This record gives sequence, C-alpha cells and structure tokens, in this order.
Amino acid sequence: MNSSDLMEKGVELLLLGMGSVFIFLILLVIVITLMSKVIGRYFPEPIAAPAGRKSAAKPQKKAGEVDAQMIAVISAAIRQHRARRS
Repeated sequence: MNSSDLMEKGVELLLLGMGSVFIFLILLVIVITLMSKVIGRYFPEPIAAPAGRKSAAKPQKKAGEVDAQMIAVISAAIRQHRARRS
C-alpha cells in the first residue's frame, strides 16, 4: 500500500465516522423533540391560578418582621432539637 491509498482510506473512515455521528445527533434531536411534545400533550403544566387582590384584613408586614406564632414555633423546634442532642 502506498501513501495515497492510506490517505484515501483515512478520508473514507473520517467521513464515515463523522457522518454516522452527525446522523445519530440529528436522530437524537428528533426523538427528544417528539418526546417533549408527547409529554407536553399527556402531562400538561398546571395552569397557575390568577393572583387575586390581597385582603385588606391582613396588615402588611415590614421586611424582617416575624409574627409571634412563628417565633413560638421556631423556639419549640430549637428546644426539641437541643433535648434530642443531650
């Protein structure tokens, strides 16, 4: 075999390998697109409820404020955690 035969074989293998990878990637994109459409059709995203106006009965909290009930819950959780550790 001379060098021109080797070059022809090399180019042939290069085109065959790159072509097969390209075809595989195209098929992969097609399959993923079809799968996305099928999943979107049978399992649609839940529609979010429109945000209504907030009631005026609840006073607006300032940033960083925590109500008394939340403080009680957090402190009870801390006591329970410390009791389990000791």
